[in-house]
Formats: sequence, C-alpha cells, structure tokens
Amino acid sequence: MNKGELIATIAEAGGITRGRAELILNKVLSNVANAMEKGERVTLSGFGSFKVVEKAAQKGRNPQTGQSIVIPAHNVVKFKPGKHLCRRVG
Repeated sequence: MNKGELIATIAEAGGITRGRAELILNKVLSNVANAMEKGERVTLSGFGSFKVVEKAAQKGRNPQTGQSIVIPAHNVVKFKPGKHLCRRVG
C-alpha cells in the first residue's frame, strides 16, 4: 500500500473527501516526525513504536575502489512492532 492508497482507504472509511483525508494523514505524519526530531519516542498502542537512535561512526569500504573509509556517526529511526501487529502479520 502506498500513500495514495492509504489516503483513499482513510477517506472511504471515514466518509470524508480524499483531500481532507490527505490533510489529516499529512498532519499525523508531520507530528510524528516533529516528535522524533526532538528525540522523543512515538508509541502507537497496538501498532508499534518509533525512536531515534545514534549510530556510532564505523569503518567501511568503498566497493568500487576498495579504499577504506570512515562512515560518520548519524541518527537512524528504529521501529519496534507492537504485539497486536505481530499477531496480525505473524
């Protein structure tokens, strides 16, 4: 399912227009991103939780040249599925 299909599903289930459903989805995603940008954990009960984790710098290799490089430390988003989601897909 892509974003357009999700918007259509929300619109149909909520009895609202696609434009309104898109606005709602964009607001939800924006609020989730803003919270994670601040370093907050976002938990959606039954679905799962998102958190930002710092990944340490590490050594790597350029596959084209074989030269060793240092991959700098950076933040990554981690998702942990909730029990309800695991039961539904597993």
